[in-house]
Amino acid sequence: MSESSAADQMLVERISQGEQAAWEELIARYEGRLLAFVDSRLRNRASSEDIVQETFVGFLNSLPNYDRRRPLESYLFTICAYKLTDHLRREGRRPAVSLDQSAPADASPWQIVSSGARRASSSARSGERKRLEESAIVEALKQQVAKWKDRGDWVKLKCIELLFVAGRSNKETAETLGISEQQVANFKFDFLARTRTLVGRQNLDPEVFPELADD
Repeated sequence: MSESSAADQMLVERISQGEQAAWEELIARYEGRLLAFVDSRLRNRASSEDIVQETFVGFLNSLPNYDRRRPLESYLFTICAYKLTDHLRREGRRPAVSLDQSAPADASPWQIVSSGARRASSSARSGERKRLEESAIVEALKQQVAKWKDRGDWVKLKCIELLFVAGRSNKETAETLGISEQQVANFKFDFLARTRTLVGRQNLDPEVFPELADD
């Protein structure tokens, strides 16, 4: 195992143990590359940032099934590719891309073509899977928001809203709320981990979240 692979696997182990600093390190290490990958295809910064956020949520959701022998970078980019594919299909565009996990993340450029040739049955399956995925996320969010309201965790609720709804950075969110960036990172990690747990409890079909299935 190479030095970088060993470092990645150590990072994954720390994340699985709930270490918040490890989660921050993962985001710092891969967020920029993932964002560049998506934004080069979409040319829409806001949508690209949303897809990258979804990628990290997908990674947390699938962590229990992650094969540690698989390169972390390849795994993250595969999840990101699925998220990007879904986004493009919702916009009526059909992506053609190789998801060969042994190839470099940017080895196969995305080619956006007309969706006219796409079979209706494929479109229907994709739409249904997306509805189920959104329903699962919405239910998880409802449970978390209700819990925060019951506890009076208004700062945490505002923090998550600024991060995931307004699209603010950790630094901007910390300045707005008058808390530290570390606290913002802690709230984000807890939120994503809790979302993973709540979605996992819904016993969804593996096709709903492909990244949750065993390889």
